[in-house]
Amino acid sequence: MLILTGYVFTEDIIRNFEGIIPFSMKCCKIFLPVFFTAITLCFLSGCSTKSNNNAAAGKNGDRKPASADAVVVMPGKLDNCIEANGTLLPGEEVEIRSETPGRIVSIDFREGSRVGKGQLLVKIDDRELQAQLKKLLLDEKLAKDDAARKEKLLEINAVSREEYEKAVNQLEVTQANIGLVKTQISKTEIRAPFNGVVGLRQVSAGGYVSSATLVSKLQQVDPLKLEFSVPEKYLREMKVGTPVSYTVEGMNKTFSAKVYAIEPAVDPLTHSITMRALCPNPGNVLMPGAFARIKIVLETLNDAITVPSEAIIPEINGQKVLICRGGKVTSQKVETGIRNEQMVQIISGLQQGDTVFVSGLLVLKDGMKANPKIIDDSFSGTVLE
Repeated sequence: MLILTGYVFTEDIIRNFEGIIPFSMKCCKIFLPVFFTAITLCFLSGCSTKSNNNAAAGKNGDRKPASADAVVVMPGKLDNCIEANGTLLPGEEVEIRSETPGRIVSIDFREGSRVGKGQLLVKIDDRELQAQLKKLLLDEKLAKDDAARKEKLLEINAVSREEYEKAVNQLEVTQANIGLVKTQISKTEIRAPFNGVVGLRQVSAGGYVSSATLVSKLQQVDPLKLEFSVPEKYLREMKVGTPVSYTVEGMNKTFSAKVYAIEPAVDPLTHSITMRALCPNPGNVLMPGAFARIKIVLETLNDAITVPSEAIIPEINGQKVLICRGGKVTSQKVETGIRNEQMVQIISGLQQGDTVFVSGLLVLKDGMKANPKIIDDSFSGTVLE
């Protein structure tokens, strides 16, 4: 095809220039096709020679042992853990609101400060209630005098028992009204229900508030609660008192907590169990609402046979690894157990001292000569299931 193409190409060039070139040059119509044919044959010969050389080089390369990273299987320590994400919650939290509508007389807390249980936070105007209380106290004094006088008259039968009982009843009604007004006055004073840290206030002195008005929030920050969820298959392993370790963003420190409550029902949507752990927070270094990464150690295996996760090759019927045996690559089916981010437990298929390849898995084939390069396989991590 190349020869014919060169010939046609030459014929076209000469035909286009027949009116220009001299007659003596027309003899090129005989020699140029031959010239192009020779060049084409040389080109094809060179390509064929290069392909043969490459093929020969490939065969020679297969005879050289393939070099790949490998590890020597040794028993080691492996933690069977659960990893989960959670959120830190305040130990207690309330929204500060006024039970009694009215105008704010004073705000007695500083935003973001610690307050003690029973400390006055906000005072609502109570002048009207104080006036009612003063009137009732005077009524109480008159009722007491009237009841005492009629009691003496009853002793000498100067009044009837009915009149005496009416006087006593009037005294008791007045005292009950006094108690009611005192309760209403107490509601004009918003006090802290527990020790904690008060948040940012949403009102100012002189403003009018009702029961729907948010004044601020009060949170208990020591201890905190850690809320998280685990898959339902771990229900039997989780119990009250289970230790939990966790970390938070921005702090290179691991904190500890203990589970104190477990939700009695499984979430039907996520098929997980929600639980809470109690977290000591001395110095208030942790803040409510922070994101936490949680580890729960279920068991520790001291003599686990493990390999790096990249050494595992999935198959239709299971999993396998490539090992070096007698200087050649050999496929070995394995059964895996628990795993972490770097290591996988091998339940069966490998023994201590086996050399397992961790790189070049797409190149290595059964029976191929191999030259394993042993690397350090000491990894650590937590189990992901």
